[in-house]
Amino acid sequence: MGPAVFKIIPATLTYGWGKQGKESRVAQLATASQIPDFKVDEGTAYAELWMGTYPKAPAKLRSSGQLLSEHLESQPALIGSPILGKFKEAPRGELPFLFKVLSIGKALSIQIHPDKESAEKLHKANPDMYGDPNHKPEMALAITPFSALIGFRPLKEIAHYVKSVPELNSVPPKEVVDKFLSVAESSGASKEDGKAALKDLFASIITADENKLKEAVQALVQRYKAGKVNDGEEQELVKLVLTLDSQFPSDVGIFAAFILNYIHLSPGEAIFIAAGTPHGYISGDCFECMANSDNIIHAGLTPDEKDIPNFISSVVYNPVPPSELMLQPQPFKSSSDASTLFDPPISELSIVQIKVGKGRKEEHHPLGGPSIAIVTEGKGTVTWGATAGQTLDVGPGDAFFIGAGTGVTFENKLGDGELLVCRAFVEN
Repeated sequence: MGPAVFKIIPATLTYGWGKQGKESRVAQLATASQIPDFKVDEGTAYAELWMGTYPKAPAKLRSSGQLLSEHLESQPALIGSPILGKFKEAPRGELPFLFKVLSIGKALSIQIHPDKESAEKLHKANPDMYGDPNHKPEMALAITPFSALIGFRPLKEIAHYVKSVPELNSVPPKEVVDKFLSVAESSGASKEDGKAALKDLFASIITADENKLKEAVQALVQRYKAGKVNDGEEQELVKLVLTLDSQFPSDVGIFAAFILNYIHLSPGEAIFIAAGTPHGYISGDCFECMANSDNIIHAGLTPDEKDIPNFISSVVYNPVPPSELMLQPQPFKSSSDASTLFDPPISELSIVQIKVGKGRKEEHHPLGGPSIAIVTEGKGTVTWGATAGQTLDVGPGDAFFIGAGTGVTFENKLGDGELLVCRAFVEN
């Protein structure tokens, strides 16, 4: 059996919404770790760094170039029998999670991810569009200042914008608007009534006649460009609308600015996105970790094919304040307070962020499942084994796999600043 800890080669993906050239954190990390055959092109938008076994962009062993999935299939102990037993439906050698770095220079898709039952149906009906039968709940941890539209705003906030933004008000039928406002502003309305009214309003907007939608969005943009801002229309949202229109002119997704929560994360803050939660990242860099799937149902702000019927039927109409979307940091069982755990309410994944000061070390106890980690700043070593006799030197951009049941120590003895590592894992 080979070593329990070893470096991997992530896959880099380019999409139009990524950051250009060396501005992209993805390109910076790929360059720093000297990914074979990678060279930055300043005219290319580098969007994602994938560290996992998903077949679309699988990681490879740095030592041999072998697919990580093939290596894990031949050495299942690295995944661990508890995890193999827990995720019996997963193809052999595949991890239950997919770990990424994202660099967002342009808004990416108002979208949702299906739940497990819906994913199975979508994959069976249209495998070219939905490439696997798995769900895709996910979390995002900000690396740089990060902004996104996520989850439906509380009903009273949406009602505020329906009344103050006439262009938005003009799209749905009057009876739908009136009913929504009545329910949203009523102190006696039930949660179910609120969800039903929200569904009717939202569905009537994204299924409206395309020409009517474009005219409404264009009228809104023209009014904002002329400096005509109504009471109750915050400058932050005016700026967002104009930014989105510059990227996706007259797109229905622009109205999402008034319907979804507009959140801002500082580095080290995290959010959880459950299946069916509408969202669209706006800008920044983040770690993203999800169940091992690439299923996306698009509805706006995208050049990709939209699937409005399945979007409407799969959306969870749950209006919440941004605070309910945040993942609160927790202590992680380690040798000091240098590690912070983010543990979403799903079984496939967790993330621990590690900050080791100069000359210090951080010991992690053995976990019951496999991990993938990446260094974003600093230099150091990772040691493991019964007497910590095996060592791996790591630096910026280095991604590495840690086998199940392997205790590791991160030591910052090579660099002058902090050693920053982000580790995604699954426990039994």
